[in-house]
Amino acid sequence: MHEFLRAVRDEPRPPNPPVRPRWDWALVGVLAVLGVLEGVLRDDLRSPVVSVLVVVGLVPTLRWRRTRPLVVTVIAFGVGGVASALVGHELDLATMGYFLLLPYSLFRWGSGREAVLGSLVVLANLGASVAQGHTSASDALAGVVILSTAAALGTALRLRVTARSRELDRAKLLERERLARDLHDTVAHHVSAMAIRAQAGLATAEADPRAAVDALRVIEAEASRALVEMRGMVRLLRHAEPADLAPNPGVADLDRLAGRSPFGPAVDVEVVGEVDGLSPSVGTAVYRLAQESVTNARRHARHASRIGVRVVVDDRAVRLWVTDDGERPGHPTTTRGHGLIGMAERAGLLGGTCEAGPGPDRGWTVTAVLPRAGGTA
Repeated sequence: MHEFLRAVRDEPRPPNPPVRPRWDWALVGVLAVLGVLEGVLRDDLRSPVVSVLVVVGLVPTLRWRRTRPLVVTVIAFGVGGVASALVGHELDLATMGYFLLLPYSLFRWGSGREAVLGSLVVLANLGASVAQGHTSASDALAGVVILSTAAALGTALRLRVTARSRELDRAKLLERERLARDLHDTVAHHVSAMAIRAQAGLATAEADPRAAVDALRVIEAEASRALVEMRGMVRLLRHAEPADLAPNPGVADLDRLAGRSPFGPAVDVEVVGEVDGLSPSVGTAVYRLAQESVTNARRHARHASRIGVRVVVDDRAVRLWVTDDGERPGHPTTTRGHGLIGMAERAGLLGGTCEAGPGPDRGWTVTAVLPRAGGTA
C-alpha cells in the first residue's frame, strides 16, 4: 500500500497538454452568458447577484485547467466556499455545474501530488459546507460520488492515452531495431567487402599494380550497390507510398554469395530440400543470416581457404549452417557484437534461434533454425 501511494504521489504530469484557445474562449463565453441569463430569468435564487458574479468571475480560469489544474481547482472551490459562507447558503446557480470539469482536469492533466492536494481541497470544501449546515450529509455524499465519477473519467482517459503512447514508443523502438538490422545486413555488408578489397589492394599494389586496379573496380561496384540500397531505404522512409525497391532476397538467391574471390576464401553454397512455398520472411532471414555470416568469416577468419553455406529445408523447419576453416586468435567468444545481436533478433522474431561459436576442430560455425512458416503455424 505504501508503494502504491508513493507511486501515485510521484506520478508526473502528462507531457504536452493540448492548447485550444478558440475552444476555451468559446466555452468561457457560453458559460458566462448562461450564468447571466440564469441569474436574470430565475426568480427562485436566494443570492442571484453573488451567484452570477462568482460564475462570471471564475469561468475564465477554465482556460488554464490543462496547464494549471491544481491552481484552478483551489481558486474555484476556494472562492465558491468563501462566497457560500458570506451569503449563508450554497450558491444554487445551475451553471456552476461546470465545476465538474475541474476534478476531471485535475486527474487528467495534473501530477499525482496535484491530484491528491486538489482532492483534499474539494473534500475540505464539502466538509465545511456540511459543518456550516449549508449542505446535508446525503447531498454531500452524492456530491462526492458525482465528483469522483468525473475524476474517474479523467483517470481512465489518462491511462488510455498513456497506454497508447507506450505502444507507439514500443513500435518506434521495434522499427529502429529493424532498420538497424537492415542497415547492418545490407549496407554494412558492402562496406565490409570494400574494406577487405582495399586492404588486399594495398598489400598487392607494389608487386602487382593490376591487382590493385581490380580491387578498385570491386570497391566501386560494392559502393554502387551500397548507394542503391541506401537510396531505396531513404525513399521508403521519406515517402508514404512504397518505394520502387527490388524484391527481398531469399534462399534461391544464396548463389550470389557463392564463388571464388582473389581477395578472400571461396564460398560454397548447398541447398537441400524444397524451397518453393517457403515463407518470404523466412527466406529473407536465411539469406541475411548467411550474408552476415559470410561477411564475418571474410573479416575475421585468418588463413581460411573456404566458407561453407548449407541450408536444409524440410516440412517443418529451415536449418542453416555457415562454417569456415580459418583461425581466429584472440577472438572473443562471449562478447556479442551488433552483427550477432542482430542475427539472433532476426531469428527470434520468426520464432527461431541463431547461435555462433568456434567449430569442433577449427574455424567458426553459425547455426540457425527457423520454422518453415515463420512462426505463424
